[in-house]
Amino acid sequence: MANEAYRAVFLRVHPTGKMVLSLTTEPDGKEAQYARLVADELGVPALDVKVVPADLDRFGEGHGYNTSPSESTPAAIERATEKIRAKARQLAGVALQAPADSLSWDNGAFALESEPGEVRTIADLALYAHGTGALPPGVEGGLDAQTVYRG
Repeated sequence: MANEAYRAVFLRVHPTGKMVLSLTTEPDGKEAQYARLVADELGVPALDVKVVPADLDRFGEGHGYNTSPSESTPAAIERATEKIRAKARQLAGVALQAPADSLSWDNGAFALESEPGEVRTIADLALYAHGTGALPPGVEGGLDAQTVYRG
């Protein structure tokens, strides 16, 4: 039964650009690798990513999550970072007054292809998402993502 239960990762980017990656799973010694994965995907220093295994403050107790470590955790983390990047692209489009699909992603920032000096980093967009800028229609404030997975 426990092997069939879901696991989850939750990635929150604070207004400062610092991040917290919460896991339902117990520590497995790969926390530094998980921080590096987030850092590489979002173009931030790994030291800016705090990994919290078995985060009961985020997920609570008794909700049926599988807490045993999983080989599927890196893929779940990548899906969460993809969600963060997708939302950040929308926010960057509004902030830069350009269509989101016209922006390029490079080394942790979105840039206007026509004006490479105009960039917005993940940290810029996290602050923007927490109330310093207008949000696109249908987009909630904050910059976070959750992935629930089996495996």
